[in-house]
Amino acid sequence: MNEVRSLVLSYLGLRRAVGYIGIGLPFVLLFGKLLVQGGPLPGSISAYYYSDMRNVLVGALFAVAIFLISYRYDRPDARAGVLAGVMAIGVALFPTSPADPTVQARVIGTVHLVCAAVFFLTLAYFSYFLFTRTDQVEPTPRKKQRNVVYRVCGILIVVCIVLAVLADNLLGKVLVDELHPVFWLESVAIVAFGVSWLIKGETILRDR
Repeated sequence: MNEVRSLVLSYLGLRRAVGYIGIGLPFVLLFGKLLVQGGPLPGSISAYYYSDMRNVLVGALFAVAIFLISYRYDRPDARAGVLAGVMAIGVALFPTSPADPTVQARVIGTVHLVCAAVFFLTLAYFSYFLFTRTDQVEPTPRKKQRNVVYRVCGILIVVCIVLAVLADNLLGKVLVDELHPVFWLESVAIVAFGVSWLIKGETILRDR
């Protein structure tokens, strides 16, 4: 019984750790850049790689990757966790293209975009499909509430990433530089990911 309880607490701890990193990362990058370096804000989460917050971004991605790869709750969760973890490492190791990229930097930037897209889609899959499962014939009222939040988070992640791609390609450079739509949309997607994992870690909306 003690071993089962320890295992449950371990999974809850992993979920909470992932959630806290997800919710905190955009704010740490934003305010850290302003306090440490100042100057104009990068246009996306990934663009912080070229600021003084590079180590924070890369460290957070590797931390999330390790947690996700270590996640072995069930077979579908384990597979999705490994995929998301590998993609998070890819996002960290293959940075987004700089302002004036060389041919090699463009190739690396393309790899970055593919890894980021798969990473976010896998996070949405966790929220919308995996976290909403239940072994109960009739879910508890709290479970029904959690499922609503999970689905909203999953949809929000996908919508924000689609809107970020559209904004980056359709809005003029002046608007993009002034409003930073990609950064804000990515931030909402990351916070939604963090919220879903915090709920799964029974930080909030736990059964009474």
